Amino acid sequence: MTGDYRERGIKDLHGFMTELVVDEECYLHLVPRELRDVAVLVEPLTIAEKALLQLKGVQQRLPWTGNRHRALVLGAGPVGLLGAMAMVNAGFEVHVYSREPESTTAQAIGAAYHSCVAESIEDVARRIGNIDLVYEATGASQFAFEVLRSLGANGIFVFTGVPGRHDRVNLDTDTIMRNMVMKNQVVLGTVNAGHDAFEAAIADLGAFYARWPAAVRSLITGRYPIEAFHDLLYGHPGGIKNIISLE
Repeated sequence: MTGDYRERGIKDLHGFMTELVVDEECYLHLVPRELRDVAVLVEPLTIAEKALLQLKGVQQRLPWTGNRHRALVLGAGPVGLLGAMAMVNAGFEVHVYSREPESTTAQAIGAAYHSCVAESIEDVARRIGNIDLVYEATGASQFAFEVLRSLGANGIFVFTGVPGRHDRVNLDTDTIMRNMVMKNQVVLGTVNAGHDAFEAAIADLGAFYARWPAAVRSLITGRYPIEAFHDLLYGHPGGIKNIISLE
C-alpha cells in the first residue's frame, strides 16, 4: 500500500537502532481474521480488481449486458489464477492458457484449462469464439501481442506483466491496428491499485475462500521460515506462490 508515512528510530531486541515505518491510517485496510492464512493474496488480487473496475468504466460505452462474456487468462501463476477467480466470480466464462500440462486450481473454480503443450493459442481462440476479455499475466510481450490478434469485437485486452527481456520481436502490426479500429477494441495496463481495488480484493478473497477454500489455499504452495529467504530469492522458482512465515 502506498501513501504518506513517518519513520522513527527504535531499538531492536539486541539494542541496535532500526527504523519503523508507520503508515497513515487512511492507507490501511482491515482483513477479516478468517482470511489470515491467505491474506497475503490480497495484493496480487488487487491487480485483477483494478482491471475489472476499469473494465466496467470502459464498457459503459456499450450495451455490454445480457450475455455471459468470455474471458481468456494467459498464465497460471498467482496473478493469472486470482484473475481467473475474480472473473468466474463476476460471471464470465473463463479459459486459462498456460505452459503447465494441467491446473487443478483452474479446474476447481470452474474455468476451462488449456495447456500450450497440447493446444496452440490459435486453436484455443477458435474454440472459445468471440473473446470479450483477455487478461495477460505472463510478461511475455511477443506472445501477448500475438494473442491480441485473437481479441473479439468490442473486446478489452488487459496487460499485467512486465517483460524482463529486451529482445527484438516481430509483430503483425497491420492486423493488430486494423482489428483495434474495425473491431472497436481497447487495450489497457493495470498496476498500483488504489483504495477501491484493495477493498474489492478483500471482499472478493472472502467470497473465493467461502466458495473454493481448497483452491484458494492451493495458491500458496510453500511456507518457509525466514532463514530460507536466500533459496527462495535466488534459487530455482517452483510452485505458484511461496511465502516466508514469521511464526
